[in-house]
Amino acid sequence: MTVAVTDMPRDNAQPAYWSGVFAMTLCVFALIASEFLPVSLLTPLAADLSVTEGMAGQGIAISGAFAVLTSLFIPLLAGNLDRKTLLLVLTALMGASGAIVAMAPGYGIYMLGRALLGVVIGGFWSMSAATAIRLVPSEKVPRALAIFNSGNALAAVIAVPLGAYLGAVIGWRGAFLCLVPVAAIAFVWQWLSLPAMPVASAVRGPANVFRLLKQPLHLLGMLAVGIFFMGQFALFTFIRPFLETVTAVTVPTLSAMFFVLGIAGLIGTAFIGGLLQRNLYRMLIVMPLLMAVTALALIAFGSSVAAVFVLLGFWGLVATAAPVGWWAWLAKSVPQNAEAGGGLMVAVIQLAIAVGSTLGGVLFDAGGYQIAFVASALLLLLAAVLTALTARRAVTLQ
Repeated sequence: MTVAVTDMPRDNAQPAYWSGVFAMTLCVFALIASEFLPVSLLTPLAADLSVTEGMAGQGIAISGAFAVLTSLFIPLLAGNLDRKTLLLVLTALMGASGAIVAMAPGYGIYMLGRALLGVVIGGFWSMSAATAIRLVPSEKVPRALAIFNSGNALAAVIAVPLGAYLGAVIGWRGAFLCLVPVAAIAFVWQWLSLPAMPVASAVRGPANVFRLLKQPLHLLGMLAVGIFFMGQFALFTFIRPFLETVTAVTVPTLSAMFFVLGIAGLIGTAFIGGLLQRNLYRMLIVMPLLMAVTALALIAFGSSVAAVFVLLGFWGLVATAAPVGWWAWLAKSVPQNAEAGGGLMVAVIQLAIAVGSTLGGVLFDAGGYQIAFVASALLLLLAAVLTALTARRAVTLQ
């Protein structure tokens, strides 16, 4: 048995801590940039640590593994600790991770720094919905979550190209060190802007967050979000080889396409909050349907550079906004236990990404991009069906 936090929605008459929301958004930016910075620095990093690029790339895998473990046990690990203090501790650990990686004398210390980052990823994202509930009135929670996710989208736009540039100018270690002052700024901003967030009420609950899955609404929702991310990453993981071999783009055009995809994601997160407030489940059903159509359109028009530009922009617009919708669903569906629910959702998403990318890779190698993209579309369609069933279940509980 462990302590489960009761995160009741705030009274709408109480003030919203928007500065705290933006402080956490800066933390999200630094966190996502830290997570994926090795992608653009893999070659010099591997050479300097005297390991293969494949071994260096395991730094991303180990952070994901520790994120899953932390997300599942965050209620047990956090206990009665004030949630502001916990967020500050996680932010400090993020800065320490960047410093450890930057100064790593060998591969083992590098992996230690990346594992520490995984703890931050799992803890921070598990608490995101619960924290939004504590910071803003209940009807503003989708907007706060959209702002959080804009830090994710912004990092996706600039982290990889900026990391490559900094790596060329000041070396890969200098690029990682640049994240330390960003984490420090996020720490100070959160310290000044976040209110005290003591545990509102403690109830005895199961140590296993999977107990939430005994409720049909939560089971259907978690299945839907898992299948959604499987479908998304069965395609997106292999978008670069598709662009290089099918669309036959040059490196500058490839960079421009990724930039458009990221900018579209920023636009999507800017508008999704209001749409979710109007009809949460309708948007959660429509988004995977639109992405399934996009996946099939990439097969049909993949040889056209202009068409692919438009399709990737549309994919970024929808795919980056979709997680905001699922976090809003979590805040609405599990307000009494948002931390445990958040931990479970982080674990489901991380595992779904791993399974989806693995499935996509097997299909891509065995049957070509067409088979992988069709599988992506089918999974996204299944996610839409599961979401519709989740919506129907929610109606019966009202």
